[in-house]
Amino acid sequence: MPTPDVFAPAQLGPVTLRNRVIKAATFEHMAPGALVSDDLIEFHRAHAAGGVGMTTVAYCAVAPEGRTEYDQILMRPEALPGLRRLTEAVHAEGAAVSAQIGHAGPVANGKSNRVPALAPTATFSPLSMQKIHRATAADIERITKAHADAALLAIEAGFDAVEIHLGHNYFASSFLSPKVNKRKDEYGGSLANRAKVALGAARAVREAVGDRIAILAKLGMDDGVPGGFWLDESLQVAQWLERDGSVDALELTAGSSLLNPMYLFRGEAPIREFAETFPQPMKLGVQLVGKKFIREYPYQEAFLLESARQFRAALKLPLVLLGGISQRATMDKAMAEGFEFVAMARALLREPDLLNRMQKEPATPSLCIHCNKCMPTIFTKTHCVLA
Repeated sequence: MPTPDVFAPAQLGPVTLRNRVIKAATFEHMAPGALVSDDLIEFHRAHAAGGVGMTTVAYCAVAPEGRTEYDQILMRPEALPGLRRLTEAVHAEGAAVSAQIGHAGPVANGKSNRVPALAPTATFSPLSMQKIHRATAADIERITKAHADAALLAIEAGFDAVEIHLGHNYFASSFLSPKVNKRKDEYGGSLANRAKVALGAARAVREAVGDRIAILAKLGMDDGVPGGFWLDESLQVAQWLERDGSVDALELTAGSSLLNPMYLFRGEAPIREFAETFPQPMKLGVQLVGKKFIREYPYQEAFLLESARQFRAALKLPLVLLGGISQRATMDKAMAEGFEFVAMARALLREPDLLNRMQKEPATPSLCIHCNKCMPTIFTKTHCVLA
């Protein structure tokens, strides 16, 4: 079978994308009042105009306490007008658009959201300096249904796809992690128990929307911390998702926003820039102990490929390769190894029109140097990307 052209049209569930490149979800901090802003619309319109097959809106919370902070899109009827304007702007540029839906769980800032965060096990949040509450069975049932409701709202808003967030120790991922999930009930202990939240959310979305919209799931391959969720268990969860038929594709990720965020990003760790975004005493705390949390990992192109190959060998489900993709040659390599799509983030933040130029001249280099200084800017009002 010939290697697919990354810039040729491709099928994702019921949706045909104009090419196989997806703008990965990157938190934009452009949703004051938990609603779509003109800045957010222009952000995604620019990526659509720049040549992606699909752009991903991040992050669309399914419940009020599921936001990482207050000014983040909350999927509710009041958000519909803005969401429709956003999808129409992206479609006008010829691209598809996906809504990343999920619940931040212990990564949520309860103080900002004005409602306590939830986790498998009660703990303390250094982010909000508040207690994180233990999710009850009723909470889990409510949040599972909220995923389905959010997907239905996404259809009404004109989205082509939803991406269910099952990674980074957000709500579903925190249940998957034996390091975070210390429960003794039906949601703790064995992997089958710890996977109930993730599998349940995906099933609920599929049952609600059928094949009216493409369904992806962002699944962590490993947390990057000792005693956490690791590749062998993640592979089993991926096989269960495939068995259930609840998703049309998996986007493979890694790392924990709760315990080891730089494990996903690789490259420089901009601790000084992160510290500057926080008020005292948190600023001093980041300056003093930031290196213990914001660890630095060497960058290399396609740094998640080796782990992702194990999923490709074990699954028939379409896979999206993520992690340090900034060159046309890497995209071609992913296609040759059987990945159906690639997802790009930092390279496109630096140059939203990079793909248009790569399509014309495959040797076009990316200007992104993986300094990661774009990351702290999401906590400011400038939304700039520093090279």
